[in-house]
Amino acid sequence: MNVRNKLNQKAGLLAFRYQLNPPQMIIVIFALLIGCGTLLLMMPFSSTSGHSIGFINALFTAISAVCVNGLSVLDLSDDFTVAGQTIVMILVQIGGLGFMTISVIIAIIMRKRIGLKDRLLIQQTTQSSSAQGLVRLCIYIMIIVFAFESIATLILTVHWQPSMGWGDAFYYGLFHSISAFNNAGFALWSEGLVAYVGDPIVNFVVITLFVAGGLGYIVIIELIQKRRWRKFSLHTKIVLSSSFIISIIGFGILFLLESMNPSTFGLLNGNERFQAAWFQTLVPRSSGFNTIDITSMLPASQFLLIIFMFIGAASGGTGGGVKINTVVVLILATITTFRGGGKVHAFGRRVPDGSILRALAVVMSSIMVVLLVALALTITEELLEDHFLEVLFEATSAFSTTGLSMGLTKDLSLPGKIIVSITMFIGRLGPLTLAYALATRKQQSRINYPEDNILIG
Repeated sequence: MNVRNKLNQKAGLLAFRYQLNPPQMIIVIFALLIGCGTLLLMMPFSSTSGHSIGFINALFTAISAVCVNGLSVLDLSDDFTVAGQTIVMILVQIGGLGFMTISVIIAIIMRKRIGLKDRLLIQQTTQSSSAQGLVRLCIYIMIIVFAFESIATLILTVHWQPSMGWGDAFYYGLFHSISAFNNAGFALWSEGLVAYVGDPIVNFVVITLFVAGGLGYIVIIELIQKRRWRKFSLHTKIVLSSSFIISIIGFGILFLLESMNPSTFGLLNGNERFQAAWFQTLVPRSSGFNTIDITSMLPASQFLLIIFMFIGAASGGTGGGVKINTVVVLILATITTFRGGGKVHAFGRRVPDGSILRALAVVMSSIMVVLLVALALTITEELLEDHFLEVLFEATSAFSTTGLSMGLTKDLSLPGKIIVSITMFIGRLGPLTLAYALATRKQQSRINYPEDNILIG
């Protein structure tokens, strides 16, 4: 009788699983991970006080970790024990690497068959354009993650050993390597990485990690395998060229602006200013670390960071935002329209009309989410009159899963924590993923209506 009940339960779970489409499965898996993380972080052993940090604080931290955001209503270094910090680190690794990637590796080790439903789910989570070679892609991803994180951990351990000792140096090196590569931005210091603003090794290692994670696995694999520009895919060419251009422009603007600010660059020498400008230029597009006080930056610089956070990293990477390739596609479409219309081209290739429409949908829905969240926070936090830039900064950071903060997060009210938690979840999954998950089936109209003009502009 017990055997029959177990078989019925298993059949019910399988039926439930196969009734869900890939986007719905992704949401369910993320929700389960967040639930497990919340329960673990609520335990007294996770808190330095020996008491539970409470459901809302644990939920907020778990969502931030699984969604590789980095925003926190508590101080990771002061309020969490090593056990609590380790739970956060594991959640960041799973959230950044992808649950399905880990599942595939486990299935390969156990010699389990990977079915069509699993392959579709892998394709959705890795944002691969093809359903072929997905298992091989997951293996490559695991190798890339292990290589970057292990080498970075080794370098940081050796670098920090003289001041920390081998044990703490290894722990800090491992934690920040995982946090950086997965673009989470969690740090074990209350002020972030401000103490290392002029440390070339820490700057180089951390920047390399979050830039590599932000570029995406597909780009890294092509860089390793093809190694020649003409052999790269259109996606890789757009990501590399646009990332380089926006980084150069952002560095120039930020360096000039903050050089006039005595509260930030005014405290640094020439070499430290150079490193700080590069770090703060690259960080908002993917990660949430900081080497200078964000609240002390000029409003113009803070607004520039908002723009970079909204743009984000590349599709298929560990960073957030609307993705830089999405923005480039819309820019190309706009330029083509100004030139009289026609097909959109880039690097000798035509961009499909479907990609342009999806890019437009992503950007428009993202703008609406950020504005609605900012509006909601101005109401719940009563900051409409004097702190709107701060509210917009926090809303954009939460949605883009960047994790940078101007100090509002730790002072959030209960409704504010719930709003930001939902925003982080939406930002990690993406508005389109949520839309696809909520749609039970594709409904395409079979009726062709007469065409008519609409005045534009």
